[in-house]
Amino acid sequence: MSGPASRATRGAPLVLVVPAALAVLLLAVPLAGIVTRAPWGDLGEQLASPRVTQALSLSLLVSGWALLLSLVLGVPLAWLLARSRIPGKALVRSLILLPMVLPPTVAGVALLQGFGRAGLVGDELRLLGITLPFTTAGAVVAATFISMPFLVITLEGALTGLDVQFEEAAATMGAGTLQTLRYVTLPMVLPSLLAGAALTWARALGEFGATLTFAGNLPGVTQTLPLQVYLLMQEDPEGATAVSLLLLAIAAAVLFGLRGRWLGAFARRR
Repeated sequence: MSGPASRATRGAPLVLVVPAALAVLLLAVPLAGIVTRAPWGDLGEQLASPRVTQALSLSLLVSGWALLLSLVLGVPLAWLLARSRIPGKALVRSLILLPMVLPPTVAGVALLQGFGRAGLVGDELRLLGITLPFTTAGAVVAATFISMPFLVITLEGALTGLDVQFEEAAATMGAGTLQTLRYVTLPMVLPSLLAGAALTWARALGEFGATLTFAGNLPGVTQTLPLQVYLLMQEDPEGATAVSLLLLAIAAAVLFGLRGRWLGAFARRR
C-alpha cells in the first residue's frame, strides 16, 4: 500500500539529513569527550577523595530534600492546575515554567531578592529565625526552585490526559477529594509521577548557578558536586572530568529509566 504518508517516510532528503547529523554531533561530541578523556586509570581514587565525597554527600542531601519539597508542594499544584478552575491559571502555569528558562544566575538573584536578608520577605523570615542565603537550607530552596517545575508539568500533563470517569465513580461511592486523589488518581498516574520525580531529583542534583548565587560555595555547607566540578576545573582538570563523568552517568541512568515517559506525557496531553 502506497500513499502520501508512505512516500513521506520512505526516504529522508539530504537537505534535512545533513543539519540533523550536525545537530547530533553537536550534542554527542562534548559528551563523548568526557567519556574518552576521563582518567579511567585512577577514576576510583579521584572520586574517593574527601572533598568529592563530601560534595557528593551534600548533593544527595540537598537533592533529596528538594525532591521531598517538590512532591509535597508540587503534587497539589499539579492537581489544581489539571482539575480545578482557579483564577489566573495561565499566569500560574507561566510562573511554573519560568525557572526552567531563566538563566540560573538570574534565578539566584531572584531568590536573593525574594528570600535574602534584604529581600521581599527577609524581615519576616528573620523574625521566624530563618536564614536562607549561604546555608544548606538555601541550597535546598534553590534546587527546589529550579527543579520543581519538572514534576509539576509532568504530573499535570498526566492528570489532564486521565479519564475523569474513574474519579467520578469514586465520588459516587462516597470517597472525598483527598481519598480519591490518594487511592484512585495518584495510582493511575504513578508512572508519570515517578518520571517527574526522577527528573526533579536529577535536575536538583545538577543545579549550579542558582545555588552559587543564592547559597554560595561553602565547603560542607553549600558546596555541592557541580560546584566542586567548577573548582576542580581550575586546579585539577582530570578530577573535574572524573566528577563530570559521575554526574553524566547519573543523568544518563535517569533518562534510560524514564525511556521517553516524560515526553510521552506531553504527547498524551496533546
